[in-house]
Amino acid sequence: MSSFLSRLQKSRFVRRLGTVAGYTMLSRVTGAVRDLAFAAVIGAGPMADAFFIALRLPNHFRAIFAEGAFNAAFVPTYNETLTREGPKEASAFAGRALSAMIVIQVVLLILAEIYTDQFLKLTVPGFSHDPAVAALAVGLTRVTFPFLASVTVITVLGAVLNAHGRFAAAAGAPILFNVAVILALPFAGFLPSPPYAPAIGVLISGVAQIVLVQAALARAGLAFPLMVPRLDAEVSTFLRRVGPAIIGSGAAQIAAFADTFLVGGLPYGAASALNYADRLYQLPIGVIGVAMGTVLLPELSKLFAAGDVAAARAAQRRAIRWSLVLTLPFAAVFLMVPSEIVSIVYQRGAFHASDVPRSAATLQAYAVGLIAVVLIRTVVAGFNARGDTRTPMLVAIVVLVLNVTLKVMLTGSIDVAGLAAATSAAAWSNLIALLILDHRRRRLERDAVT
Repeated sequence: MSSFLSRLQKSRFVRRLGTVAGYTMLSRVTGAVRDLAFAAVIGAGPMADAFFIALRLPNHFRAIFAEGAFNAAFVPTYNETLTREGPKEASAFAGRALSAMIVIQVVLLILAEIYTDQFLKLTVPGFSHDPAVAALAVGLTRVTFPFLASVTVITVLGAVLNAHGRFAAAAGAPILFNVAVILALPFAGFLPSPPYAPAIGVLISGVAQIVLVQAALARAGLAFPLMVPRLDAEVSTFLRRVGPAIIGSGAAQIAAFADTFLVGGLPYGAASALNYADRLYQLPIGVIGVAMGTVLLPELSKLFAAGDVAAARAAQRRAIRWSLVLTLPFAAVFLMVPSEIVSIVYQRGAFHASDVPRSAATLQAYAVGLIAVVLIRTVVAGFNARGDTRTPMLVAIVVLVLNVTLKVMLTGSIDVAGLAAATSAAAWSNLIALLILDHRRRRLERDAVT
């Protein structure tokens, strides 16, 4: 009987992983089409740099307040509430958590819209020497920043779906982002500046994604109303966990801010080279790493909530093996033939042969740490599933110092590829530290049992 249950669990895990990976792959494919269309229409010069800066800033905050930190704290708390108190209380908790996040996002949005100029000057001072480009970046950021609020809503709704084993809608929602930007690009010539077209597409995509995920919740009978937040046991647990998770996500985003900060001082085209390389690098991270973490976190949190530590550990080992097997081919190709990949994917229209070397060197530097970045998702899921967001936070803070130091040192000597090389070195440091700490925790668990 236990063998049958084990096979069933593995089959369900692989099926769910396939769902998330499949939709994520489709998202990455449409993202590549989006980048191809963007490169052909906007190119890799100052206008493109301004747009990518405008897109990176809300994305930084999204990773801090929405996807990363929120899921790490929300999913285990939701599953614990669901296991102990049932669906009604779990839905009430979700409604209170969503209301609290919306309040935070509205305040952040108001501040961002008012102080956009000052914020950009603080984070990307290299753009301020060109008034025209700086003004364009400010205008584009004011258009794209509201996208952050929509992502927060999508994240909460998607987390509830994921906790109930329904992964398709949340995994497929980002496809609408790419489709909206692609459909907006033909209107570039009708606006005061061409990058405003994809920026408006970003804004529209947020609304479309909310509609998609809310419809999936309604079909599953899991829809829940907004509720006035109150500091009950579940919300207190959530807040206690989300604090370290935000700091941990914030550490990663500070490193990304450092990229934005330093790339602004490099010759034009650096931000575009970083973005184009990052898009390729994010393909295996999304299809394998993010998909693995998305499916693994709710499964582990349910097993830990039920007290089945052995099954949770087995699921995590299985996820690590899958991650390694699937990631190795990407890492090898990115390391061996980066120029050929960049040329095949991007070299057309306004993206010229002279733009290839910088993106290729950056992609190759990213590839050095690709395996570590993917495995981190799986290892961190184990900590988060038990409600331990503090340990990954402490590791992230220590690694942040190393990461930023290396970025400053390497950017001056090897251009934009130095940013990617520092990211890779930091990723390996992060993974090794987490594995050591996880090994110590397992030893303590065995000692406690014996």
